[in-house]
Amino acid sequence: TAAGGLAPAITSQELLSCVPELAEFCRIDAIQLYNLDSTNMGPEQWQGIAAAVQENYDRYDGFVITHGTDTLDETPYFLNLTVKSNKPVVFTAAMRPATAISADGPMNLLEAVTVAADPDARGRGVMVVLNDRIGAARFVTKTNATSLDTFRAPEEGYLGVVVGGKPQFETRVDKIHTLRSVFDVRQLKVLPKVVIIYGYQDDPEYMYDAAIAHHADGIIYAGTGAGSVSVRSAAGIKKAQQAGIVVVRASRTGSGVVPPDDSQPGLVADSLNPAKARILLMTALTQTKDPQLIQQYFHTY
Repeated sequence: TAAGGLAPAITSQELLSCVPELAEFCRIDAIQLYNLDSTNMGPEQWQGIAAAVQENYDRYDGFVITHGTDTLDETPYFLNLTVKSNKPVVFTAAMRPATAISADGPMNLLEAVTVAADPDARGRGVMVVLNDRIGAARFVTKTNATSLDTFRAPEEGYLGVVVGGKPQFETRVDKIHTLRSVFDVRQLKVLPKVVIIYGYQDDPEYMYDAAIAHHADGIIYAGTGAGSVSVRSAAGIKKAQQAGIVVVRASRTGSGVVPPDDSQPGLVADSLNPAKARILLMTALTQTKDPQLIQQYFHTY
């Protein structure tokens, strides 16, 4: 273990050798990009993975990316916003180590490849496949620290399931993604800097001072309830806005929509959780600082 979680221990080629069944229905090439704990992933790795998909786009019918579970609701969403692909892009992971009696990694990998190889998977955006579930990168998030059935979309549900080794799709996502997305960061070296400030009783104003001092481009406020703002945070948000920082209110509850409210400061994250809202704001700021347009992005992406 590393930092209380599972550490990446084997290469992509070694991982493939653990699931010989993969060779029975498709040809797979393994590309080793990174081998690090997902808590240490960031914009550099997001862009590296996205670039690898684009650079190899014409060579393959689909892509499977293995990733740690701790931040598995973040990287796929970045690709969902930025990768120009109608071909399946599927993330998968493991909740149990390879040495466990009932390791879930091999089956998750097999099912992810099965989904990526299915013609019906095209055009559905970036997906996350674990524990027989097919989730949309826009909606799924980790909901339990240790259980196998941790990646869920409490309000929206799954795109489908894997039954008897075959994907069975049930829904599509109407939110804009992949080919229809206006975002293109392929030539961008550094993404805008966005931080998350957590709201709670008696939360201090000085967190906003720190964001201003460190020249943040944006702030996601993870508010209570439907993104409610305390008096202290309202004062901090006002100072941040005066400093030119774009502020978006999300909810720390884990699900539901933050509705527009003129009595509260900042834009709203719609149904995005704080981590995903951060990624969308970072991406949006590569295009504009117009609050109305950014707000439109949050309602459509």
